[in-house]
Amino acid sequence: MTVPAFQDNYLWLIHDGTHAAVVDPGDAAPILATLHAHRLSLAAILLTHHHADHVGGVGELLRQRKVPVYGPARETDAIPAISAPLREGDTVELDAPALRLRVLDVPGHTRGHIAYHAPAQGWLFCGDTLFAGGCGRLFEGTPEQMAASLAKLAALPDQTQVFCAHEYTVSNLRFAMEVEPGNAQLRQRLHDAQAQRERGEPTVPSTIALEKATNPFLRWTEPAIADRLMKAGHLSSREPIAVFAALRHWKNSYR
Repeated sequence: MTVPAFQDNYLWLIHDGTHAAVVDPGDAAPILATLHAHRLSLAAILLTHHHADHVGGVGELLRQRKVPVYGPARETDAIPAISAPLREGDTVELDAPALRLRVLDVPGHTRGHIAYHAPAQGWLFCGDTLFAGGCGRLFEGTPEQMAASLAKLAALPDQTQVFCAHEYTVSNLRFAMEVEPGNAQLRQRLHDAQAQRERGEPTVPSTIALEKATNPFLRWTEPAIADRLMKAGHLSSREPIAVFAALRHWKNSYR
């Protein structure tokens, strides 16, 4: 269930009609309102990284109901509420809602960022690592780390639904068109996303297949993208990771 928050955040509620787990509750108020409206009982909190718009509501939720807080083991200093620290290879098993999540280490946006993959349902909760049409800024990690994290997510099954944490899609796809103007599927995706937003609809979740076909941060090894970066003056070397770094740097300043 999509729970909008702030200007462009999406908080995610996974529920079975009675019990719910919340992913990245940056604000408690909309979560509490949604739980009340649907008569759901909070069972667990799942965190991907320490930024305030992802963890800001944890304290208030815990004051309302004591539940386990799952989160990145490498960020427990920044998120003291974590009661179940997680690393790559760990599994989260919930009884209600019935859910089994594999944990993936995906550093880059932050040093300890993790993602949750539900193989049975084909769901990926990836915080600010992979966006619809883009990826997160490198606040604490390196281009090498982010490129490796995105490759790990791209290796998931094509039908996997990507539940990212922000409504950045149209902006991301406009940049993608700047980078890869000859990509017909990308052009159609931008058209579709603009129509969705005009109707007031979210553009997420997307799928891994769609991201691999249209997201420049999963396509940065395409020769045409390096050519475009060179032509635009953003790249002087075709050394692979230099291409990714130049792409991310261009996006940082793109308007």
